[in-house]
Amino acid sequence: MKTAIINTNIVMPDHIIPKATIVIEDGIIVDFGKKICTDGMEVVDAKGGYTGPGLIDIHTHADGYTFFTEDAVKVAATLLQHGITDVMPALYFSATADQLVEQIGYIRSVMESGEAENIIGLYMEAPYLNPKFGCNKENNPWRDVVARERFQPVVDAAYDIARVWCVAPERENILEFVKYVKEKNPNAVFSVAHSEAEPCDIEALMPYGLKCATHHMNATGTIERYPECRTACVDETALYNHEIYTELICDKVGIHVSPYLLRLVKKIKGDDRIILIADAFVDHGPIPDGDLYEGADDINFDFTGEIAGSKMILDGPCRNMMVHTGASLCQVFKYASTNPATMLGLTDRGQIKRGNRANLITVSAEFDVEAVYLNGKKVK
Repeated sequence: MKTAIINTNIVMPDHIIPKATIVIEDGIIVDFGKKICTDGMEVVDAKGGYTGPGLIDIHTHADGYTFFTEDAVKVAATLLQHGITDVMPALYFSATADQLVEQIGYIRSVMESGEAENIIGLYMEAPYLNPKFGCNKENNPWRDVVARERFQPVVDAAYDIARVWCVAPERENILEFVKYVKEKNPNAVFSVAHSEAEPCDIEALMPYGLKCATHHMNATGTIERYPECRTACVDETALYNHEIYTELICDKVGIHVSPYLLRLVKKIKGDDRIILIADAFVDHGPIPDGDLYEGADDINFDFTGEIAGSKMILDGPCRNMMVHTGASLCQVFKYASTNPATMLGLTDRGQIKRGNRANLITVSAEFDVEAVYLNGKKVK
């Protein structure tokens, strides 16, 4: 039987269709628009809510309280209730090769079990990042030279489900790692992460599929060639190259990226190259003292006082982006659904379109999630 979501404002990439209907059959969007006959269909009244594509979080480690590697089914279910219909658990560089292989195997088993249908692959924030950057950096077992005998077991374990691999392009011999990943999976995407690479190092990897900047403006370096003279580094390279998508962690206080910088990135990158992420982690350090951190209860800190990701689920960054930048519903749905789908080459989701998967969410004007549909099935 067909299902019709009626009395909804449909959020398209560049406009809204008011008082409209979406028709779903066998998990697929088969029609949408105004003046659609719904006779014989199961009808769901959205009561004037705004319906857009389900959110796609390409980079998060947890739900803020539990890691995916601890209980992926529980975390995926929690995220789904917040409208995240597609998620890529992120694995971190603090794990050894054996631990990463074990974690990859666990996530794979959960994906194959069908108990977490919204898990679509892995985001590998490992192994070869710059050991100067990131929380828990003192526990980085990947400081030594990039060597095939070390990375091969990890790549072989994850190659077909790892959609994004993070790299620090300045690491010696990193090209051998990149080429091996591409040999195993030609569709793999690379992201510059935890890095102080120069533009030439980053741009040299773009022909191999580097087209993302991990948590833009977080855990990246600066380069000073002369005293008091800064030159281009990771953040500037990501802004300069339109092909590079910039991930943003948008917390409610503006600690990860200040509201002014969020507006700057939005102005430079435009609506097609921003990807909102939650980057939720689990750490239990106290909120640092000072007015700057007042109200920063959606951020994780380690016990050194360093930022350790967030406690957010992706609907939170969407709301925060609207507050900090004046972004519209159309824009934040692009940042949190359309753009990640496009970057990953997922042509069957990320926008409301006939023939696309019926991964949908209905939200209020303030982006409070009211209903969630996964493959056409109402799950909230």
